[in-house]
Amino acid sequence: MKIVLSRIFGILEGCFSWRNVLVLFIVTQIVYGIILGFTIPMVTEYSSGMKLLDTMPMGYNSAYVERLLNILGEEGRRLYLSYQIPVDMVYPGLFAVAHSLLLMGIFRKNFWLHGKVRYFVLVPIFAGAFDYLENIGIIIMILIYPKFIPIVADLTSMFSMLKSIFTTLFFGTLIVSLIFLALRIRVKEQALR
Repeated sequence: MKIVLSRIFGILEGCFSWRNVLVLFIVTQIVYGIILGFTIPMVTEYSSGMKLLDTMPMGYNSAYVERLLNILGEEGRRLYLSYQIPVDMVYPGLFAVAHSLLLMGIFRKNFWLHGKVRYFVLVPIFAGAFDYLENIGIIIMILIYPKFIPIVADLTSMFSMLKSIFTTLFFGTLIVSLIFLALRIRVKEQALR
């Protein structure tokens, strides 16, 4: 596992530039805007007020999933599969790479790219991977409907929660690293006076 993580880290290091961070960040936000402003509302129109699985960071139980799939009806499930899922298959990769590169840049400024702390750069990769697994679970459940397999719903819920945990860990890492960077800059400025 350490070899795989080191290899991913090396690839990210080879791709790093602030220009890449900026471009990927902008594209990621555009795709996220499409999800929030277009695809989720489109499918939610068929959900009778129930939240879509992608939007439930604390997970859900199999009874909720079965009820949601029933309430969405044929058209809602088709829109979920045809609009929300395709866009959401682009977003996790963008999120993972853009935010890993952002952390890499901040970690470089803090001289944190040596030792084990550098692996926090990979946290967004895990968030993206669990988002993909969540999407695959949703696809399976929609495709096999009206058949329902509770274990698929339970696994998909677990992936939703893990996606949420790693996304939260990313934002925590970002905040802490920015605080350390601000303190470094302040100390450096005071030393120059």
